[in-house]
Amino acid sequence: MLKYKFPAVLILLLFCSELSFAQDSIKVTSRITQEDIILNYLAGVSHDNLGLKVSAAYYLGERKSQKAVIPLMNILKSDESPEARIMAALSLYKIGDERGIFAVQRAIEYDKNEQVRKICNIFFQMYETEKELKK
Repeated sequence: MLKYKFPAVLILLLFCSELSFAQDSIKVTSRITQEDIILNYLAGVSHDNLGLKVSAAYYLGERKSQKAVIPLMNILKSDESPEARIMAALSLYKIGDERGIFAVQRAIEYDKNEQVRKICNIFFQMYETEKELKK
């Protein structure tokens, strides 16, 4: 009987010591901030992949990011893709910053693509209408 008590006590002792030294192995990291999200979208608008660029531009507009105004203006002014320029104009309209609205207004006159000019005109007219309604 004594020969079975020693292993049982040893196992019980090891089990108890394991419980007392156990720690959570899951580490909680800091949460992703809004700033982190905006920075990722800003990286996306400078990417060569058209889908990523357009998607990032859209979400910057949804978040009304003031930090996105200049990069979006650059896309509207000089990107080769009409789709990217249209999305930049939409996001600038959503953000509502005067600099961005001015860029949309300039695109009505100077963009090389007729569709971009027409859509920019729609965005600008919507902005003007909303501005009048707020008065």
